[in-house]
Parts: sequence; C-alpha cells; structure tokens
Amino acid sequence: MHSWTDTLRFAFQPVVNLTTGGVAGLEILARPETGDILAEARRDPELDGQLAVLAVRAAVRKETLLPLHVNVFAGTLADLGGLTPLHDAVREAGRLPWEVTLDVVPPYTHVPQRALLEALAALRDQGFRISADGVGDGDLPLRLLTDIAPDLVKLDASLLARPAAVRAMRTLCDELGALLAVEGVETELQCAAAQSAGAQLAQGELLAPPARLPAADVYVPSRSFGVASAPRSGPSVREFVRPAALLPAGASAGQVRALLTGSPDVSGVLLVDQEGVPVRSVHRSRFLLSMSGRYGHALYADRPAAKLGDPPRTVGIDATAWEVLDVVADGGRDRTSDDVAVVDHYGRCVGVVRLADLVRALAETRVEEAAGLNPLTRLPGSDAITGEVDRRIADGRTFALSWLDVDHFKQVNDGAGFAAGDELIRSVGRTLQVSASGSTRVGHIGGDDFLVLADPEGLNPLAASVLDPPWSAGGRPVTLSLATILCPPGSVTDHRQAAACLAPLKKVAKALRGASWVVGRAGVPGHEVRRGSLPVGRAGSGVVGVEPGVG
Repeated sequence: MHSWTDTLRFAFQPVVNLTTGGVAGLEILARPETGDILAEARRDPELDGQLAVLAVRAAVRKETLLPLHVNVFAGTLADLGGLTPLHDAVREAGRLPWEVTLDVVPPYTHVPQRALLEALAALRDQGFRISADGVGDGDLPLRLLTDIAPDLVKLDASLLARPAAVRAMRTLCDELGALLAVEGVETELQCAAAQSAGAQLAQGELLAPPARLPAADVYVPSRSFGVASAPRSGPSVREFVRPAALLPAGASAGQVRALLTGSPDVSGVLLVDQEGVPVRSVHRSRFLLSMSGRYGHALYADRPAAKLGDPPRTVGIDATAWEVLDVVADGGRDRTSDDVAVVDHYGRCVGVVRLADLVRALAETRVEEAAGLNPLTRLPGSDAITGEVDRRIADGRTFALSWLDVDHFKQVNDGAGFAAGDELIRSVGRTLQVSASGSTRVGHIGGDDFLVLADPEGLNPLAASVLDPPWSAGGRPVTLSLATILCPPGSVTDHRQAAACLAPLKKVAKALRGASWVVGRAGVPGHEVRRGSLPVGRAGSGVVGVEPGVG
C-alpha cells in the first residue's frame, strides 16, 4: 500500500546574501506530486511536524552543508509545544540545531500567542534559529513580532512597492538584532529596491528558482543596477539637516535678495522645480556681492536669479557625513562654504546641511575614537572590533575572529624588563597593522592581547606575518599564540557568542609548544592545529573542516 510520502518530493531554494552574492542557507520546500498535503498540514499539527522532519532528512540525502530553513506553521508550534522529533532528526543527521532556521509561517489568527511564544522559547533554548515568515502579506501582529524577537524577518516582495515600510522594518530588525530578507524577488528592479531599502538577504526566481538539487551558483545583479554602493560608516546626514530656503526655479534676483536681506541667518537659497527638485543653488555672499557691485541691481534685479546661481550639490537622505564631505571635496574651492541639499528618494529637497556642522561633529567623533585607542600601540580597543563583528553578522558576512598574545608574557617582563616588554608589544601591533588588508580590523585589548577581525581568505598571510618572525625581548626568544574562530552566516548571533566560541580555542593554543595557531568553526565541535605541537603525552583533539581559501 502506497503512503503519501511516496509521492512527496522536496525542492531547495537558496537564501542569498545581497552583499556577498553567496548562499547563506537553503529553504526546503515540500512539493507533493498528488494531493494538497500542505493544506492538510495546516490543519494537522502532527502532519506538519512530520513534514519538517522529512525536510531535514531530504537535505541530508543531498549532502548539503549549508544552513537549512524549514517551514512550520505557527499553529503547529503552539499546539505541539515544540518539535522534539525535529530536534532528534537534526541530531541524527549530524547537524547542529543552530544550523537550522525555523521559518514560522502564517496564519497567526486564532493561534494562542502565549503557547506559541513558549514553544519558540523552548526551540531557541535547544539552539534553533527563528524566522518570522510572510511578514507584510500575512496576519502577524507587530506586537507579536517584537515578542517573538526573531533572528530573521522575511518580507513579501510586494512590500518593495512601499520602500518606506521596508526601511522601517530594517530599523526594527536592527533593534531586535534580526536580519532582514525579502522573498519572491523576480526582477532586477525588485532586487535593487531590496538592496536600497537595506535588506541583507533575498530569495526568488531571479536569484535561483527552487530545484531538486541544492544550487551552487546564484545570480545577484550588480549593485550598480539602480543602487548606489554601500555607504561609508559615520553619522547619518539626517542628524544635520536644517530647513532650506526655497524659491521657485523662475524666481527673480530681486526676490532672492529680498529673502536674504530679510533673513540674515540664511546662508543660501535653493531654486526648485514644481516637484521640489533643486535646479540651482544661490550662495548668499557671492550673490549679494554681485548685486552690490556697480550697476548690479540695475543689471540683475528683474532677471532670473538662476543666472547668478550654480548647479546644486546634493546627497541622499540616507547618506553619511563622510559622503557629504566627498561631495564638497569634488567641487571647486570657491564652493566649500555652499550648503549641500539633502534630497529624498524622489529627488525632492528636504533640507540642507552645512559644512561647519559636519566638521564639528566628525571632529568630536575622532576625539571619541582617539580616547578609545590603546596608548601603547595606538590601536583601537575591543569595543571597535566587537562593534564591527556585530555589523558583519548583521550583513550576513563570513568572518574570522582571531585572538593573539605573547606566550608567558609575565616572565618576559620579569626577565627582560617592562621596557623590553612594551617594545615587543608595539612591534607586534605594528606588524599586525602592516599585514592587515583593507577589510581587516586590528585591536589591542590590553596587555599582550590583540583581536583581529578578517575575511577568511586573509588569514594565512596574516598568521605568517606574526608567527614566522623570530620574536625576542631583551635578547630572550619569545613565541606567540594565535586562535581563530571561523563564523559563517548564521553561526553566531552577536560578538558575545563569537567570543564564547573563541575562548576554548585560546586555551588550546596556549597549551601548545612553540608558535601556535588553532582554528575552529563556530557551532562545530573540535579544532584544527595549524601550528605548534602538543606536549609529550597529550592527545590531539578533533579536526574540523574550514572555509575554502584558508587552508
């Protein structure tokens, strides 16, 4: 007798990182060849739970090592109070719970919210990651969404037609510590809109359709397709916007003069078209100088003010203060004091920013950063590194976090003197800085301890730069210990979890003889000893696989 499982197949659709173009995970989709098993599963929690188990087993048969996304109805979780069979299936498959994201699917209407939240808390305690699916086109209340505090929010692509809503959801996700994904992306314009609105992940036919075999290659349009390159970090231009003095594009010079003389605090006037888009910029000093010259009033008073203006300099409302400085730097020296118009996503002027405000704020930022530098090496402290770790986690980027220190440093100080010890620390810091690539961040967290955040492909040259040289202090030979944790997307939730994964590797590295390097992977037991040897009589630990390009 045939079972319904005989006609059930599964397809795999990649969840794509929009920044790197890599596959961040695979959503497993049930594809029954006969009947409507999904409609039955919505009514039958036991059947829905069984489908989740079969999805994991199907992925195991395809031998994929990517993180998995498994769909479960919200009502199923509330009714069953958890998914013990799923946890067992994941363990039997040799996978770890935090490699599996449960996509909680609507409807939520009539689902007991307390029971749902208790079930999700139990699953999160087991290690599963939680995704709120169908947001924007489903019935998930906003209050319940915040109570769930998901690791991932999946928006329906229809919401891309309302970019303000997507940006607002990205802000909420940042507050919740969640990533933002868009489902159902079918066109390059939709992909560009998702990137522009701040989504970090996406799924859809454009990127990769569901397939019987996990896709190795996906298509991500260039960010130049309707999307500017990623902004530099720094204060948002929103913090500095002042009201703009606006006049119609056809305003006369006399009208501009009247506005300026009646408003001494106004530094310039923007002439805008009927849609509010800036077309000319009139600088106060240059304009009044032209008007006050001999015959100036007679020549210009009744003529269009645009003839005494310049092309406007504009930045988007999402720009940073550094990007405004780039715009100012690209212009002529005679325009450095001009206001910069801030425009919305339709090009309409929403205000202006002044260079003096930006310089003052950025100077204060630099002072704050300088206060956080280690006085010995002039390297930033742990806060700068951990903040960047959280940003890379939010962006869905694979990264490597490393800890480096000097072996038996107290003995170095006691034997060679603190001055020799300080010079050794400075030398190590300089070596790390010189060998760091563009995306590598080096921090000195105190004493002889350093933190290094890098892309995996940059690890080998970095390690060689500090482990190969014959270090010494006061004529005494010195060795260094390096521990690295590789963190693929979804493997850690924040810098604290990354540091917790790194801690045991530090102990292993310190227990080795000579210059040592130990590498592990977040969420995977064991480690790999790249350098160093075990003391006599000590057995080795398990070896784990590492990302391509770091072997």
